Amino acid sequence: MMSFIQWLAGTSGKIFAYACVMTILVMMLFMSIKLYKSYRRNQTYLMLIIVLPIVLIQNAVMLSLSSLKWTAAPYLDIVYAFLSLLTFIIINFVFMKLYTGPASKLKGMPFLLMFIGLALITAAQILFTPGINQAYAGYGHAGLLGLDFYGLVLTFIILLNLRGIEQRFSYSASLIVYFMYQISNLADNYVFHGTVPAILILAQLLPVVYYTLLFLLLFEWVLERLLLTFQSSITDGLTSLYNRRHFTKKAEQLLRESKRIAIIFCDIDNFKKLNDTQGHHKADGVLKQVAEILKEETAGIGTAGRYGGEELLGLVAAAGVKPEEVAESIRKRVEKETMVTISVGVSVTREGISIAEVVSQADEAMYQSKTSGKNKVTLHASMRTRSRSADSALKSNAQA
Repeated sequence: MMSFIQWLAGTSGKIFAYACVMTILVMMLFMSIKLYKSYRRNQTYLMLIIVLPIVLIQNAVMLSLSSLKWTAAPYLDIVYAFLSLLTFIIINFVFMKLYTGPASKLKGMPFLLMFIGLALITAAQILFTPGINQAYAGYGHAGLLGLDFYGLVLTFIILLNLRGIEQRFSYSASLIVYFMYQISNLADNYVFHGTVPAILILAQLLPVVYYTLLFLLLFEWVLERLLLTFQSSITDGLTSLYNRRHFTKKAEQLLRESKRIAIIFCDIDNFKKLNDTQGHHKADGVLKQVAEILKEETAGIGTAGRYGGEELLGLVAAAGVKPEEVAESIRKRVEKETMVTISVGVSVTREGISIAEVVSQADEAMYQSKTSGKNKVTLHASMRTRSRSADSALKSNAQA
């Protein structure tokens, strides 16, 4: 009975490996098409859509040769070797472009030089390899030493130039796996000639690992794009606070969970004057500072959002936390840590009123702060009435 090792090292293992690679490539192609449809201005995805079918066809041809035990046509090995290195160059250019940070832009010239070198070495290989026009079977058995060595050089060069790659470890791992595949393939073709099963298994299965790692990198990229799209739909681009629509949804959710929430309405004093005198860039920086303070002060007890312009919203949902104290803490920090002050209004939910009404009441209270001297916190009338009622009840209980 054939052992599992023999099965992996034989034709069946080779067919299995090619089938796995093709399956992974189909999934990568599907993701690339989806990305291109969503981000048509990024031509990087189009390059993937072009190059992945070439790799698919290569593997389909080799799968057919292995399963049907056909003899390869003249020049098939050299065409396969050339296309393998060409697609390797393009795929690495695409992934490096995807994961290169904005601080270090990826230049295409080194990859163009790699392609020129590939073309020259392929031409030299055809000219100086005796018997290249004879029929043979199996990649590498024609003695394509120039192309095989150039493939190693390409992988080594790319490995040494991964500065600025965001996924450096994962991407390096894929290149190391490919380098190991090249070494094992060379060892089998030029030294062992199919006599060592372990080398054969490595040469057949390492491409599966390589394309799996590339698939995971592309899948992670897709997830990041989805998260960014979702994040941009619920947050304000400048301050990173929730936008008004999502803040309202969040407020309704927190109200259902905690039964009572408070809205803190903040408006930056003299913001238009700051814009006119210091410029939009400076004003935007101040707005981000105030937003960060609001976010920090409501962290763990509620949330924060941007209402519009220079108007920001805080929400307090934690039991036992006095919203007026949180509001005062925000006001003090803004005065101390930035070049502006804020006028603040506070309102608390009551039975029968909507989130929009509570925000409107906090806006009214903020307007009172604005018109009575600025840089202060004002509670809405309903909160003051409730506070007086509570004080009266306490006095009555004390007298009794």
